[in-house]
Amino acid sequence: MTRAVATATVAAAALGVELPGTAQAHVASGSVGAALPLLVYVGGATLTVALSFGFFALVDAGPSGDAATGRVHHVPRWLRAGLRAAGLVAWLWIVAQALVGGDNEADVASLFLWAYGWVGLAIVSALVGPAWNWIDPFATLHDIAAAVARRLRSGSGAVRADVVTGDATKLASWPAVAGFAFFAWLELVFFVTGARLLGLVLVGYTIVTVAAMGQFGRDAWRSSGETFSVWFRLLGRMAPFALDAEDPNGVRRRSFASGLAEGPWSTSLLALIALAVGSMVYGSVAQTSVFFDFFGLLDTIGGTIVLAIFLLILVGAILWAARSVGVPAMTAGLIPVAAGFLIAASLSTLLVDGQRIVVALSDPFQQGWDLFGTATFHAVAWIPADLLWGVQLATVVGGCIVGASAAQRVRRGGVPLRSVAGSHEAARVRPRLLPLMMVMAVLSSTMVWSLGQILGIQ
Repeated sequence: MTRAVATATVAAAALGVELPGTAQAHVASGSVGAALPLLVYVGGATLTVALSFGFFALVDAGPSGDAATGRVHHVPRWLRAGLRAAGLVAWLWIVAQALVGGDNEADVASLFLWAYGWVGLAIVSALVGPAWNWIDPFATLHDIAAAVARRLRSGSGAVRADVVTGDATKLASWPAVAGFAFFAWLELVFFVTGARLLGLVLVGYTIVTVAAMGQFGRDAWRSSGETFSVWFRLLGRMAPFALDAEDPNGVRRRSFASGLAEGPWSTSLLALIALAVGSMVYGSVAQTSVFFDFFGLLDTIGGTIVLAIFLLILVGAILWAARSVGVPAMTAGLIPVAAGFLIAASLSTLLVDGQRIVVALSDPFQQGWDLFGTATFHAVAWIPADLLWGVQLATVVGGCIVGASAAQRVRRGGVPLRSVAGSHEAARVRPRLLPLMMVMAVLSSTMVWSLGQILGIQ
């Protein structure tokens, strides 16, 4: 995968020359210099993605399949306990604000759920490792409830082992897909903000999740049904650290993106990653003036209909293309695309909106307090617009290039592509990746165009 990363860097550098236009104040500071029209960048991104498929087809480069040979590191108990405590404190803080009310910049529900969770933890999962495995407050709450229940049963003289009555594997990952669609709708259409409403959403989701863990088993539900766990683990196939199969408190070191060569894969996982990519593209396109001129200001019903039609078309096209490409190759190819699109669309939000933590610390319960003199702090859009545009180009195009590399090396029919390189089978398999190339080319060009529109590049 080193060759893929190097190629992505070179491509991004070639695309990221002097940049025209101005940036929105809430995203970046300053303006970008005049250079090429936006359509040139769109065309360059599309051409780069298309050529990457040809390049990797010729050299047969990609994840080397060494994901299982890395050294195992035991995660210290203090670090695991600290991460679990951080997740639980964040959950309790959100619920506390929901109970006492308030409406100001000290709102931690949107900060923790959207900025630090939906964006920050996703980036950490893709680029570092499985931090969510211990931060997960739902698993911690389940463990606390299970410990209390065991203590009560023991105190009453009742002897009964915990019984799991459901089989989560029969559901595949479709509950996680449904959950992802719900949260995407909250973010893109319903625009849920405010401590009380988001807190109620969190409490409701917690009740459903903890109940499902009791029904199907904690680890089983996290592996297949819990939205955030499934989503972060999918992104984690790119990370240099992965959970070790034998040591529950260990992580395995591996080469970057080598986890994309691992299974298992399923149609439900492909649907989730397609839904993720589609929601990111929609979120970016919906911020353009072209979208507003065509649809106007959509209400909740209209926004729901437009989003549903957009995602149905895109997810349907991806699932249809997977009939030729194969579910493993299509899913492995789209995971880096999702990671790249996420960074391109949301990194600035994390870096700017994430600064509100200093306000929340001064006014933890939204009561107008100013404990540390930072309650009136205003987030600073310190990211230079030309730097932001360069990062966006690099992550969008780079994600597609890494995805092209992974898709050409993932297992198809149980046979790695390298083992059939130069054979008739390789010649037959590679052209079938053309639908994936077309999907990536369309997605990357749309993403680059919409991001450029948001920054005011003409």
